[in-house]
Amino acid sequence: MFEAIRKHSKIVMFLLFLLVIPSFVLVGIDSNYFSEKSPVVARVDGHKITQADWDNAHREETDRIRAQSPNVDPKQLDTPQARYATLERLVRDRVFAAAAQSSHLITSDARLARALQDIPAIAALKRPDGSLDTEAYRSLVGAQGLTPEGFEANVRRELSVSQVMGGVMSTAFATDAAAKLAFDSLYQRREIQVARFNASDYAKQVNPTDADIEAFYKANAQRFQQQEQAAVEYVVLDLDSVRSGIRVNEDDLRTYYKENLTRLAAKEERRASHILINAAKDTPAADRDQAKARAQELLAQVRKSPASFAEVAKKSSQDSGSAPAGGDLNFFGRGAMVKPFEDAVFAMKKGEISDVVESDFGYHIILLTDIKTPRQPSFEELRPSLEAELKQQQAQRKFAEVAEAFTNSVYEQPDSLKPVADSLKLKIQTAEGVTRVPSPGASGPLANPKFLEALFANDSVEGKRNTSAIEVGPSQLVAGRISTYSPTRTLPLQEVSDRARLLLIAEKSAELARKDAEAKKAAWTGNAAPAAGLAPAVVVSRDQTQNLPRAVVDAALRASPDSLPSWVSADLGSQGTAVVKVLRIIPREGVDAQQAAQQRQQLQQWWTTAEGFAYYEMLKERFKVQIKPNRPQSSNI
Repeated sequence: MFEAIRKHSKIVMFLLFLLVIPSFVLVGIDSNYFSEKSPVVARVDGHKITQADWDNAHREETDRIRAQSPNVDPKQLDTPQARYATLERLVRDRVFAAAAQSSHLITSDARLARALQDIPAIAALKRPDGSLDTEAYRSLVGAQGLTPEGFEANVRRELSVSQVMGGVMSTAFATDAAAKLAFDSLYQRREIQVARFNASDYAKQVNPTDADIEAFYKANAQRFQQQEQAAVEYVVLDLDSVRSGIRVNEDDLRTYYKENLTRLAAKEERRASHILINAAKDTPAADRDQAKARAQELLAQVRKSPASFAEVAKKSSQDSGSAPAGGDLNFFGRGAMVKPFEDAVFAMKKGEISDVVESDFGYHIILLTDIKTPRQPSFEELRPSLEAELKQQQAQRKFAEVAEAFTNSVYEQPDSLKPVADSLKLKIQTAEGVTRVPSPGASGPLANPKFLEALFANDSVEGKRNTSAIEVGPSQLVAGRISTYSPTRTLPLQEVSDRARLLLIAEKSAELARKDAEAKKAAWTGNAAPAAGLAPAVVVSRDQTQNLPRAVVDAALRASPDSLPSWVSADLGSQGTAVVKVLRIIPREGVDAQQAAQQRQQLQQWWTTAEGFAYYEMLKERFKVQIKPNRPQSSNI
């Protein structure tokens, strides 16, 4: 049978072609035939935002930041917080685009033209007659990977979207009366006395029985849950791991040394003196001509008597910084002086006096007094840095090839990471207690939500299979697998009895402290006799807390000023309770007109921000925004 198929392969292929093509015609071609389905991470107005959209947007944002700040740490750009911020920006842009389309906000050709003229890079392309250099304009936008039509469509879209928030935020305003009321309240001060009822002082009164502890454990079972966690192993492929496997050829290293010696060697420096006759570039032409003539006179004088250069500079140079030193500018390298001056100096021979050199400062006469030629470092001196540079370059070129091998290996041999680790000389790393969300203080791949999501996917948990190769940073791939998995469970009482006892004592102690505080407050209220236990009076405000807990300050500032002194309680949680006596209100000190104007402007900015935020939240509700990933916890970086 197989021999018959082999002999008539063309006929078989033709028949298969006739069977397959009609199925595409009738059913249609699904994009999933050609690409892996990307999970949905958010929705805006019924439109999906996929994981691929999110990854692409974050990659573009990362590339933009790195282009603007080359020294930024790439790890800071790929934290869970940074990635989530990108998703929020992506959602925000989709919301504004939907609002602009819904409100039929468009940008006219005239408005687009004005906006383009306001872009400095485009305005610089104008010819003297006012027309635009179209070829230069095409090259400018082409550098961004766009055609002029595509670039203008982006600008038009951005202008339309800007109208969504502009119409709301431009209407916010604040009056002087509102600003005074707000800032008087904000900076109001109050004189208070505080009595602390610390929970720890009541702990000795609490002696729970085993039955009490068991009842507390059962009533608070969720406090004794151990979240699902796993022991994992993973391998990381990055430039460092690729570079470590590279051996640089000696001949290549010596060739690289010869090609880059001028770049790596120290730069030549020259020492010069000059005589300057000031004539700024905006000086009238007649005055500049006069200054140039004066410089020509001095040039003739010093050429007749070169030894008198320093004396002439002291008397006639208008550079107040160098004239007292005979015009001496000491040693300097390229880039330290204005270009006409630098070009002249580095074209001269030692002891030579230049012609009159014109710059934006005026007219110079230059004497080259010395040349400092640096020693060229030897090959052996530069070998370590040359080898590191060459390895880095080769690693960058080789990474794509190794990344493909890495991706294929973890997919084709899904039950172990050892084959890929052995073939690419990678280290298998392990971690215990890994959870679905990054743990506080987590770093590297274990701080990457996308990698953790792949680790805890059903196939990875149930089948203990490798994840696919996940990009967790620029030129950084990781694959992992779960070695042991523990589902969410409530820990048995015998394992947590000591912890349950301490929690119960803390809770009962705080309750006793609260009851005692309320009893004392009731006894003190309306009693003119001094209350025992109150600390000396202090003056507090929102910006001067006197090291008191925030709950105490907030309670004091919320207390009604209608009848003073007044008594309020401040709940300090597990630490206990405080009773606060508000003695008097101290008004804010007066402000001058300038400060009042600044505060009104600041209030208007706050109000504008608040209105903009509220309007955006309304738009999110209107366009049914859904964001699936949870917001990661803030990290203290």
